[in-house]
Amino acid sequence: MSAITDHPSPRAVPFRAPTARLALRPMSPCPGQVELDGAWWPHSRDLSHELPALTDVLDPLWGRITRIAVNPRYWPIIPQRIFVNGHVVKVGWFTTQLDPHKILLLSGTSGRWDLLVIPPEVSAPSAARLMAAASASTAPQPTATALMTAELVDAPSISADAGTGWPDRPAAVAQPSAPPPQP
Repeated sequence: MSAITDHPSPRAVPFRAPTARLALRPMSPCPGQVELDGAWWPHSRDLSHELPALTDVLDPLWGRITRIAVNPRYWPIIPQRIFVNGHVVKVGWFTTQLDPHKILLLSGTSGRWDLLVIPPEVSAPSAARLMAAASASTAPQPTATALMTAELVDAPSISADAGTGWPDRPAAVAQPSAPPPQP
């Protein structure tokens, strides 16, 4: 005797990487005219892993991202290119022309976009405040470094390295908490 079931056979579902943690300003008619277009809070400092997730989210919103630039100060390894949805995105770096707390994305269809990069080590409440400040549509906006510095002063529970940037040591090394800066 054989049994017949109405259940379809199981199918393999492709793995989807976690969505990028983003806060974006409302679209303005002139991208790149403000200091920051939003904020990005990566899960790690591994650009090879983090950039595809970021670009995957931004491609439908901003048009195909073709180039990305970072400041190498807080990124241990910078890939020359990444592959996203069947296309290649070139990755470059600038040491003096680009704020260390910012990432620049270029789209062939909609221009330049600048995002504040929140270090992965930053606490969730601090990241939320930074994301809100970077994506505020009405307030005048300071630079990425000014936002990070202000957060360190306002939230001294962040380690000194996390507030002023990212630790210069590998992520596997525990970072001791530093006392809050003196006024």
